[in-house]
Amino acid sequence: MVEYLTHHVGWEPPGTAKLLFLFEDYAFDTDRRELRHGAVTVPVEPQVFDLLAYLIKNRERVASKDDLVAAIWGGRIVSESTLTTRINAARGAIGDSGAEQRLIKTLARKGLRFVGDVREEAKPEKAAPIGAGDAAAQQPKLAVSFPDKPSIAVLPFANLSRDPQQDYFSDGITEDIITELSRFSELLVIARNSTFQFKGKAVDIRQAGRELGARYVLNGSVRRSGERIRITAQLIDAMTGAYRWAERYDRELHDVFAVQDEVARAIVAILAAVVNRAEIDRALLKPPAAWEAYEYYLRGAEAYSLHSTRRTTASLYEARRLLEQSLAIDPDYARACAMLSETYVYAYVEPLDCDYVNPAALDRALELAEAAVNLDARLPQAHAQLGHVLVFKRRHDAAIAAFERAFALNPNFIDNRFAFALSCAGEHARAIEVLEANIRLDPFQPVIFSLGAMGMANYMLKRYDAVRLLRECASRLPNLQACHVFLASAYAQSGQLEEARAEAAEVLRINPNFTLERWKHLAVYKNPKDAEHRIDGLRKAGLPEV
Repeated sequence: MVEYLTHHVGWEPPGTAKLLFLFEDYAFDTDRRELRHGAVTVPVEPQVFDLLAYLIKNRERVASKDDLVAAIWGGRIVSESTLTTRINAARGAIGDSGAEQRLIKTLARKGLRFVGDVREEAKPEKAAPIGAGDAAAQQPKLAVSFPDKPSIAVLPFANLSRDPQQDYFSDGITEDIITELSRFSELLVIARNSTFQFKGKAVDIRQAGRELGARYVLNGSVRRSGERIRITAQLIDAMTGAYRWAERYDRELHDVFAVQDEVARAIVAILAAVVNRAEIDRALLKPPAAWEAYEYYLRGAEAYSLHSTRRTTASLYEARRLLEQSLAIDPDYARACAMLSETYVYAYVEPLDCDYVNPAALDRALELAEAAVNLDARLPQAHAQLGHVLVFKRRHDAAIAAFERAFALNPNFIDNRFAFALSCAGEHARAIEVLEANIRLDPFQPVIFSLGAMGMANYMLKRYDAVRLLRECASRLPNLQACHVFLASAYAQSGQLEEARAEAAEVLRINPNFTLERWKHLAVYKNPKDAEHRIDGLRKAGLPEV
């Protein structure tokens, strides 16, 4: 890992001179793997960070596609769409775009070059925010710090099976251990979204602990062969690198849930001695009746995660098919029921098929969410999903109550949709507070939440400098209607009408049938003035009424 970082992304081992790369009002720190915009830490996925680092370090020349593939992907085969997605994300992280190419320029048939004016400075022990003024101080601060109580990050367990298609299984084991540990108030457990940024990478445990704000790191591996499974796990003190606990489990596949329980119990015993056995037994999730149902659920969860990037009708239907198969095997599986509900909410809000703003789709989502709560009243995800559906049903108080019930069940549970529910209920400032607090548990949140949700809440408070956050979000998720709808509104309200019309054109590219009259079904605000604030911005952007 050190050799890779040194030669390809400019990382320097401890004891060597440290540099900050400064351009415009950004500070790029390859040692801490941190990008700051003024006083705000910009969340950047590790692969995107590596791409930026390579371009900045090699800014005196053009980097070809082969150079990038060799440096960032180790020479593996990379599709054009993957490369384009990462380049768009890199541009978005620094306020650039494919249209502007102000900092990262594409040279036809040659490659990419970082053309921004970069200056290098020796890094002090504690780098001061660059360009931090009064305006920057008002922006959300996303820095990670160590909490007082024991904190743990569960890194993705490695899939040691020969079949790479089994990744979903090792990922599912990891996620379930995170879920079990998250139920104990004595622990602070880093969210899955952040720990999975390290998947497939050779990780320096102490560096991972610093980046995630975790004092302890759990990692391990899963090897599946036929009906047998071997799981290894190691608990490491991220401050010293010392091993605190390790174990290996050889089991029949149908005993996989017992292994999860054993791992969770062992870690809790080490990190939270005050948790007694009775409390552990109460907190552990009830497994499905058959491991086949669990496997289909994991496949469905993976398919829905892939859908979040592909955003096609086919990818949504594939996730739905797998989740329905899980429920066909075990009709009482609440987790599959809750996730299936979310597929109908997605279809309701995004223009994929006839379910778009179709009340029948929302009714089906509510039916499934209520069923999930009835099947397992102790499952936080079920209550959160119910809360999300209730927002679109305009039952705002009930929605907030459902989310708060989820957090009461699990003090480490986070769901940024709660901020959406609060904002729709008119509690925009509280929504921002929730998003800022969630950074503690999930410092590498998906861009739609870390940038988009924050920008949306600020827009509702008429802080139209939220354009920057929303622009970065739209740049990274170019085919998500919601991003462009909000960005068009923000541009219009800030007086940038040319940019607003360009975003309106993007909305119509994604959804040629978009009209304000139809979109009003999604303006689910408790306060009519908030709904009119949104619609007024879209009207100024030039989107059609009917």
